[in-house]
Amino acid sequence: MTRNAGPDRPWTPVDPIGGVLADLRIRGTFYCRADLAAPWGLEMPALDGCMSFHVVTEGSCLLEVDGARCVLGPGDLALVPHGRGHLLRSDPDARIAGRADRLPQQYLGEHYSVLRIDGGGPRAGLVCGVVQPGRPGAAHLLELLPPVLRVAGRDGVHGGWLPVLLGVIADEARHDRPGSEAVVTRLADVVVIQAVRSWLDTAATGPGWLRALRDPQVGRAVARVHREPGTAWTLERLAREARMSRSSFAARFTELAGEPAMHYVARWRMHLATVALGDGARVGELARHLGYESEAAFSRAYKRVVGVPPVTATRGDPDRTQAPTAAGAAGAW
Repeated sequence: MTRNAGPDRPWTPVDPIGGVLADLRIRGTFYCRADLAAPWGLEMPALDGCMSFHVVTEGSCLLEVDGARCVLGPGDLALVPHGRGHLLRSDPDARIAGRADRLPQQYLGEHYSVLRIDGGGPRAGLVCGVVQPGRPGAAHLLELLPPVLRVAGRDGVHGGWLPVLLGVIADEARHDRPGSEAVVTRLADVVVIQAVRSWLDTAATGPGWLRALRDPQVGRAVARVHREPGTAWTLERLAREARMSRSSFAARFTELAGEPAMHYVARWRMHLATVALGDGARVGELARHLGYESEAAFSRAYKRVVGVPPVTATRGDPDRTQAPTAAGAAGAW
């Protein structure tokens, strides 16, 4: 008998971490294969609202972000999650040839290119991608990530699937068949999620909401709030979701998260609201979506949590560059 409601129905994820990772769904991607021979150096431009990933398929390279360096070897995966500009080079003294998007390369499709630099020395191969998270909830997780998230190939996290996955991405992007963009973006989801999942598995305790999310019982309630922010949440309802008594849940949540549960619910709603307002959402629409009876009630709650009225978040900066779509990333890879 199929269940029609409740957290355990087959199509509703009950894994709290899985629910957060689901918010990393990719909206667009640009993909490049680089065939390089030392000495070589590339500047990757800053792309607001995007993430970059790099996989070393042959040889090794240095990745530099904000003055910090890490060495990438065969099979290593590196994610640069905050849209920062960064450098890739064969060795510390290698000259930077220029921005990668402005160097001569072979465009095999709207979303795929091949870049070659032959310095006559040891060879290296890279698979590089620019991806854009498609859901506002992802920002809550992405802001926690370090400037560079590195997954070592020798750790066995990817097993033998990563080369196969990248081969499929390359084939789809190169031939640009009907539906190729959808296939490439879904596969890019897997690459990014694997990197973030590896970090979640090995990261330190983390901030309060992440500690709460990792708790087997409290995490169920946090994940449900993330999925359904507009539900009329009360402390009693959250406790039922966690399958705990009201008093036990309240104490456990505060212990883990460092704040009462209903304070967290309000902050999560206003986090989503701030992201949506920055993207042009209307205050009235947000009020209904987030469970408030009126626009005035939502505005009061927003000012109480954020400190400013919601109209402030809609003004924006006229000089702020919009995050590129996949097509736009092809011109700023």
